[in-house]
Amino acid sequence: MPALADLIEAGRRIERHAPWRRAVVAPKAWNIAVEQLAGGRWSLLDLWGEPEKVHMALLDDALDIGVISLECRGGRYPSVGQYHPPALRLERAAADLFGLAPQGLPDTRRWLDHGQWGVSHPLAARPGGPAAASSYRFLAAEGESLHQIAVGPVHAGIIEPGHFRFTAGGETVVRLEERLGYVHKGIEGLMAGAPIDRAAKLAGRTSGDSTVAYSLAFARAVEAALGIEVPARAIWLRALMAELERLANHLGDIGAICNDAAFAIMHAHCGVLRERVLRAADAAFGHRLMRDRILPGGTASDLSEAGTSAIRSLVAEIRRRFPHLVELYDNTASLQDRTVATGRLKVELARQYAAGGFVGRASGRDFDARRAPGYAPYDELTFDVPVLQEGDVNARVWIRVREVEQSLSLVEQILGRLPAGPIRVDIAAPEGPREGMALVEGFRGDILVWLRIGEDGSIERCHLRDPSWFQWPLLEAAIEGNIVADFPLCNKSFNCSYSGHDL
Repeated sequence: MPALADLIEAGRRIERHAPWRRAVVAPKAWNIAVEQLAGGRWSLLDLWGEPEKVHMALLDDALDIGVISLECRGGRYPSVGQYHPPALRLERAAADLFGLAPQGLPDTRRWLDHGQWGVSHPLAARPGGPAAASSYRFLAAEGESLHQIAVGPVHAGIIEPGHFRFTAGGETVVRLEERLGYVHKGIEGLMAGAPIDRAAKLAGRTSGDSTVAYSLAFARAVEAALGIEVPARAIWLRALMAELERLANHLGDIGAICNDAAFAIMHAHCGVLRERVLRAADAAFGHRLMRDRILPGGTASDLSEAGTSAIRSLVAEIRRRFPHLVELYDNTASLQDRTVATGRLKVELARQYAAGGFVGRASGRDFDARRAPGYAPYDELTFDVPVLQEGDVNARVWIRVREVEQSLSLVEQILGRLPAGPIRVDIAAPEGPREGMALVEGFRGDILVWLRIGEDGSIERCHLRDPSWFQWPLLEAAIEGNIVADFPLCNKSFNCSYSGHDL
């Protein structure tokens, strides 16, 4: 079996930054990588394009990360998705955004572009291709007495828009198909040509509940490109913010999942604890969501004694109140009836799609970017990565519960070992174009950012990949065989991002 490192070293090397490398490869090497993906030996971390070029970020069994790039003559390249389904939507998005035409792509429908952009589509001439927005065809399911239920894209709440087309036999879901792209913001286009500080603000607004994780991933990618050494205190402050963000989201999710099972008391109590986290973050860093607190080169604000006290009080309160809520969840039979064995995601699918975060770990995928490939200061901290095999709603709740416990421990460790010193260094313009990439563990899973910085110090190209790209398709698989009424419960247990996906 070829090694990812050997494949990259054999190509025309462009960038090399531990722990990743990139090279432009020949079509033969590209096809070898596709074979490794199709055989389940490597995992696809990302696929994205730019004019006349397509890139893949790959993870092999040794947890080595590499990026291979293929020059596309006439915008054409061999489709990855025809052999490895996790690439399908990524290839459709690259076709929308950059006019790339993957040869052999089994699904040629538009993805982010709903036919309203006023540009010709590279796959429009293909049989069944996307001629117009009104021609979008949802996949058909055959069988007796089947009916379709259309939900969205506008929902009865404050969630973002997405269309869900159910095919059901009675109350049982036979097929679910999603239609996303309604909140495409053009973030990558806005970043092109922007100065680094402006691009950093855009990165932090990719998905509002993950502003810390996206800001951290963007900052680390810039720092990798420019060879910047970040002050130790800033590195530890960043981890503190990341764990506070993880706490807030996990607590909110646990309550919301229970609320979708008509157990409102958990929603209320978890909502109070989430609010406590947000207030502590505001006291410590000057913003409830800690937006724009992480910058390339360090952090925008330091932690005062008052902020430290607020976080310590928060940890003490959660440690006092959270175990009782966990016990309440575990001992409520009517709640267990709704969550246990509902929305099962098979272990094999979680591995094939390289599902990150609680979705993957609840279905046996033991991966956490903080641990491997890893980044500071987590290499100096002690924490466990909880993994379960059941893959149901209940398992996804329990992964969140255990991660809340781990984040509380990490926050205490960070506060106890926070080094003194400066919190930021200046950034100088590079000598020639430079590339950087980072993989950061957000609360949903691993977030990837790849970018290229021009000679003038501005962003030439930046690509951001949310973990939801690989989780949304798995929700379709998990809901099959369940009743329609359990979809909100399954959907919330996945809690995929619309905004992060649609860019």
